[in-house]
Amino acid sequence: MQHLDPRHRSLMPQVIGRQSRLPVMHAEEGLKLLADHIYLAPPNQHMLINRKGTLTLTDTELVNFVRPSADLMFESVAAAYGDRAIAVVLTGSGHDGAMGVTAIKQRGGTVIAQDEASSEFFGMPSAAIATGAVDFVLPLDEIAPGLMALLAGAAVD
Repeated sequence: MQHLDPRHRSLMPQVIGRQSRLPVMHAEEGLKLLADHIYLAPPNQHMLINRKGTLTLTDTELVNFVRPSADLMFESVAAAYGDRAIAVVLTGSGHDGAMGVTAIKQRGGTVIAQDEASSEFFGMPSAAIATGAVDFVLPLDEIAPGLMALLAGAAVD
């Protein structure tokens, strides 16, 4: 979830796409999730994932003063994927995501938060850490290798 001003066109798919070998796109209503793809919530829309692996977009009320909300997305991922869910909370201000990581953890999932030293804004990672639901606090450059280790069933350093 990227909190973007909805009055401006988002270039996040292109920005992230320059750094990733995976296809990056804005989510669309009813889109079926595909492996090895990156989906971004469109500005000013919540993005939810259901048990069938499809996306739902909504413009319902703000959550924690934002739309899209990491909390809503994490809660939907927790409900859909249970102990297979992995949440990652990156730099950001505010506390969006803290309730959602708790839902991930309660269903047996894994939670990673970016450390303070590598965060531009430590509000969101700090709020997630304060919940006690975070399994790993990692510098930004160790998050991708940590995710790969988790997916391979190896220990995260």
